[in-house]
Amino acid sequence: MLHVDSELKQKLIDPLFTPLNRGFKLSAGVLLALIAWGAFMYFRQIFLGLGVTGMGRPVYWSLYLVDFIFFIGISHAGTLISAILRVTGAEWRRPITRIAEAITTFALIVGSLQILIDMGRIDRLLFTFTFGRLQSPIMWDIISVTLYLLGSMTYLYLPLMADIAIIRDNLPEDVPAWRRKFYTILALGWTGTKEQWVRLEKAIAFMAVFIIPVAISVHSIISWIFATTLQPGWQSTVFGPYFVIGAIFSGIGALFIAMTAMRKILGLEKYIALKQYRNLGFIFITMNAIWFYFTFTETLGLVAGQQTYEMPILAVKLWGAFAPSFWLMIACMAVAFYILVVPLILKKQSDEERAFIFQPRFSQGTAIVAVVLAVLLFVPSILNASIPILTALWILLALDGFAFLMSVSQWFKANPVTSTVIASAFVVVGMWLERWNIIIPTVTHPMLVPYATYTPSLTEISIAVASMAGFIFMFLVFFKLFPAISIWELAEGRVLEEAQSKIVMPMPEANLTGVRRLKIK
Repeated sequence: MLHVDSELKQKLIDPLFTPLNRGFKLSAGVLLALIAWGAFMYFRQIFLGLGVTGMGRPVYWSLYLVDFIFFIGISHAGTLISAILRVTGAEWRRPITRIAEAITTFALIVGSLQILIDMGRIDRLLFTFTFGRLQSPIMWDIISVTLYLLGSMTYLYLPLMADIAIIRDNLPEDVPAWRRKFYTILALGWTGTKEQWVRLEKAIAFMAVFIIPVAISVHSIISWIFATTLQPGWQSTVFGPYFVIGAIFSGIGALFIAMTAMRKILGLEKYIALKQYRNLGFIFITMNAIWFYFTFTETLGLVAGQQTYEMPILAVKLWGAFAPSFWLMIACMAVAFYILVVPLILKKQSDEERAFIFQPRFSQGTAIVAVVLAVLLFVPSILNASIPILTALWILLALDGFAFLMSVSQWFKANPVTSTVIASAFVVVGMWLERWNIIIPTVTHPMLVPYATYTPSLTEISIAVASMAGFIFMFLVFFKLFPAISIWELAEGRVLEEAQSKIVMPMPEANLTGVRRLKIK
């Protein structure tokens, strides 16, 4: 029988068997309602055809593909945190690996479904196997995503197996019979022998090394699908690393949000501590900076190229129909970078010591100004102004937003967890907009055929919302059945930390034998 520390049992095992509270039931009910509505709209799409969507000639890729790339991107959270940090021996990763691995698996499941939804007729999936060609990047994508999904599910299950055995041996007396059998089957007869631990460590180590190149190949191949397509704006040699960096960036943002939610709901502040936020935050800042570099490089290539078919796409992004989504993307990333970096370099001060721009009352004034400017800009009937005046108002709004950020910088410094979640939310929204800005401007401005417009229909929006609801629902159910933190990894980390604390490095003894004494004359 496998035993567990009483504290770990109370925090990680006992909550799995508490009765469902009102909040859980309400959340599950809302999520299931959204999923049911999305399923209804999907079956309606099957019977009526893709004409119920906003797609049409020449817009064949739409919101479904945006969500596909987005969910595949955030799946890189598990690869980065669990695999790369496990290979490099980063001990601080232990409390957050389970959440990261769950994000990877669930995001891949939801992301893969977007392709089936986009196909219209799901029976056409068989054609990719019967008529598919290995020369096509689309076939590479099918192989790599399938391999990544199977590998991620295996990588999630392997560390979970020992925890399932621990739960099996520490079940409450009144647990339902089906649940007792459920854990017994999933434990696969694990008893915690030395041979089993050795084999488990070898399997996890192999999967950690195996899953890293697979994950990188997945988003590289997705980028090659665009780069090898004869469409303006996609002929870029930096798409591969650009997509991979964006995937890791959005994955860390999703992980911050998920692990903070689990930390708050389950009371895991002792285990998911500031150390995890600080160390992971440094990687987050690095990814942010690299993302800005690739975005600038990609835009610079379009500007310098002055290609006939590509300049209209650049124009609609910078000042045309897609300018709001493009500049909102840039603003989201800039705000996230400010929240993550500036509080780190500020000196902590009391209200009396702060300059006026860092005072709470200054933030209230900037917020009022922002509301007034937003009303003037987004309600055309109030201010029928010319383009130069509108441009000036947009500049004033940006400056006012920066002033607001400065006024709340000390609050960000005093609340690192909350500020990190806020920055992560901006990043996740910004990365979704990035996928939109890559796909939609190009498909609406193709070569040789007239330009088109695209607006997502109610069907597409419903299915997109249902997809996000399904992602969250899987989280809800999974962490009601399994612990949010790997119990055995946490215990192993404690043993290693205790052993390292007992190691005393002796100071070298002074050896004066044979030392020459220099005489100064």
